Amino acid sequence: MFRTALRNVLAHKTRLLMTVLAVMLGVAFVSGTLIFTNTLSGAYQRSSAKSLGHVDVAVTAASSELTDALLDKSAKVPGAAGAIGVVSGYTVMADKDGRTVGEGWGPRGGNYWGDKDPRYPLASGTAPHGRNEVAIDAETARRTGYQVGDTVRVSTGGPVMTPKISGIFTTDDGDVAAGGSLVLFDTPTAQKLFFMTGTYNRIDVKAAPGTSQHQLLASLEKTLPQKTEFSTGQALADAQAKRIDRQMSKLRQGLLAFAGISLFVGTFIIANTFTMLVSQRTRELALLRAVGASRPQVTRSVLIEAFVVGAVAGVAGLVTGIGIGAALRSLLGMLGAAVPDGPLVIAPGTVGAAVAVGIVVTMLAAWLPGRRAAKIPPVAAMSSVHAQATVKSLVLRNTIGALCSGAGIAMIVAATSMEAKKAQEPMALGAVLLITGVFILTPLLSRPLIAAAAPLLRAFGVAGKLARQNAVRNPRRTAATASALMIGLTLITGMTVLTNSLQKATEEKVTASLRADYVVSTAGSLSPDAQKRLARVDGVTDISPLRGADVRIDGDYGSLTGVNGASIGKLIDLKAKDGAFEVSGTQVAVDTASAEQYGWKPGSSFTVAYEDGKKQKLTISGLYEDTNQVSGILVENATLTPHLSDPTATSVMLKTSDGASSAMKDKLIKALGTNPAIDVQSRQDIANEDAKLLTLMLNMLYGLLAMAVIVAVLGVVNTLAMSVFERSQEIGMLRAVGLDRTGIKRMVRLESLVISLFGGVLGIGLGVFFGWAAGELTKEGLPTYELVLPWDRLALFLALAATVGVLAALWPARRAARLNMLDAIKAE
Repeated sequence: MFRTALRNVLAHKTRLLMTVLAVMLGVAFVSGTLIFTNTLSGAYQRSSAKSLGHVDVAVTAASSELTDALLDKSAKVPGAAGAIGVVSGYTVMADKDGRTVGEGWGPRGGNYWGDKDPRYPLASGTAPHGRNEVAIDAETARRTGYQVGDTVRVSTGGPVMTPKISGIFTTDDGDVAAGGSLVLFDTPTAQKLFFMTGTYNRIDVKAAPGTSQHQLLASLEKTLPQKTEFSTGQALADAQAKRIDRQMSKLRQGLLAFAGISLFVGTFIIANTFTMLVSQRTRELALLRAVGASRPQVTRSVLIEAFVVGAVAGVAGLVTGIGIGAALRSLLGMLGAAVPDGPLVIAPGTVGAAVAVGIVVTMLAAWLPGRRAAKIPPVAAMSSVHAQATVKSLVLRNTIGALCSGAGIAMIVAATSMEAKKAQEPMALGAVLLITGVFILTPLLSRPLIAAAAPLLRAFGVAGKLARQNAVRNPRRTAATASALMIGLTLITGMTVLTNSLQKATEEKVTASLRADYVVSTAGSLSPDAQKRLARVDGVTDISPLRGADVRIDGDYGSLTGVNGASIGKLIDLKAKDGAFEVSGTQVAVDTASAEQYGWKPGSSFTVAYEDGKKQKLTISGLYEDTNQVSGILVENATLTPHLSDPTATSVMLKTSDGASSAMKDKLIKALGTNPAIDVQSRQDIANEDAKLLTLMLNMLYGLLAMAVIVAVLGVVNTLAMSVFERSQEIGMLRAVGLDRTGIKRMVRLESLVISLFGGVLGIGLGVFFGWAAGELTKEGLPTYELVLPWDRLALFLALAATVGVLAALWPARRAARLNMLDAIKAE
């Protein structure tokens, strides 16, 4: 039986090629994902460990400051060879065209220690000294074309500075390797710019020769104050490695989910292929049964074929996956994300997973056709009366499908009325049940839906009529082929409906609540000088900085948001829920969530302790609904600011006399010194930014789901090719009675088109339903959400399904038309 199975595989090489391709693509996606994420993770972990090579023990402080005195004390403990004070903060640098360098990758600044910092070896130039000199990393210098002696625009959130580049250094910093930028000042300048005069974020202590990291740590623990905290360099590297691995794990899980979808779609193709292969070899299998082969032996022979196919597909998929992993890494570089150097990581687990996935998926898909073949009585198989499914089996199948579909719809509808967190699992289970139910019912649905296309097919004459009859001749095969395409289009449609609805809801929320013409913000904080410059711009009528402050509220940790009480109502629509909205003096407004947390109502009072140690009693004037821009406890800036050592703002809202315009935006940007660190956004800019992010995510999902669609295309090609082989005698007879080659091609193409459109209609219908259901869960956090059906995209998806049908039929139709009619008629 083993030799027989191998002979069958070799005898049907062409017919099994599509199956191998379908499995190979799914396996390639899996192995490519594992190789890509393992390579990235390994490269960043090695880079991170190398960047911490100068640190044997890091000293931090949760509640006390790391002063110069503490730095000197750390450097002199027994076993210490020296210590470095680390200062860092948000710093933006502009390229030669004025654009932000490293935007989106955390542009940072720090201090260069002395004249020779072991953390940052100088590639050229000298260490920075004074406010008018900086050093930049070599990768940023390469990307921007800056050289030693050039002037560069830099900002830490305050006024723009234009220092000269004194030196260019190399670094293994992971953020820089990922595309960020690092600007270094001398230590006194960095401390002043980051509001840390005389203090540090961290103290890195180097061990003397012969002293281990743990010995140095024990020495520091004995010498330094109890409030300080310590970590060995190895512990920091391990923690960084775990953090990187967690980040890669999320990316890995997301990509593997799409690989799983491709494999799931491929399963339909494999099952379809083996069903047709077994059907074509029914007499052969019956003869084996007649000469003594048992049912298990017949089933095993089919599974052996599947094992061979799966093993070949797994190995081919692994090789292809290696190429995909390398290509993805190169693609990151092309997109501007510099990845640290390192080898391509092909772990033994990746190799095992690739081969195992190929074999297991193929054998699982082939098990049912093999079992079905073994159950056919030899006499029935030889007389070819086995093909028709019994009424009992059809009733059972349709009943199970209807129950699964009904249960899935009921669970999804019920989940839409639950809280978002509680609804996720019921909705996921409902989606699985519904898709399973529709798949089971697809043979039943195929007849009426394909019959609906009959009027259009009549226009193509005999070829159209034959195409419709061929499409419904074997409902199970048609269903399996259409289901592969249905899965891909369900996901694509669902994502599109949800994303378009979210874009509309987000835009409405911004435009409905925000009255300000502009919101000025930065990733860091806006200095008081920047706030004053905005207030002095001609045409600005109302302005309010938003200032955050950590305080103690009745003894517990809390926060306040400072606003200009007289202006805030003109800048944002804060709807009063209870009481009167008034922010002045000791009168504050509180959002409903905070009020519920503390048990407050209008007229309630509480005591706050500010950072300067002073206390004040505040009274709640009213409650309001929070928005994207403002939430929490709102207090008058005039009341809050005197207690702040650093009165910076997280953002500034302002209204102008003539509304938003490009001229006014230019005036505001110039007033801030054309600062690359500061964003000046109108309401439309904010809405567009949110929409842009959602569109980017959707396009990424399209790219990932394209793999499932490609696999589905292979399924249609496979089905048609084998269908043509199956009907060779029939095609020969059609040619003999007068149907020309053009008519044969048209018949096969129309059959493919009908099957693809059938899958497309089912996929789009399910996708719209899932998009609606997922959208219902977002209403809790986004009241402006409404279902938006992108009819143009839905029409495009239906056209995509039709295109898939036309393209998939090209080779099978050509093959059918080239059959020799006499040879075809004689074929068994």
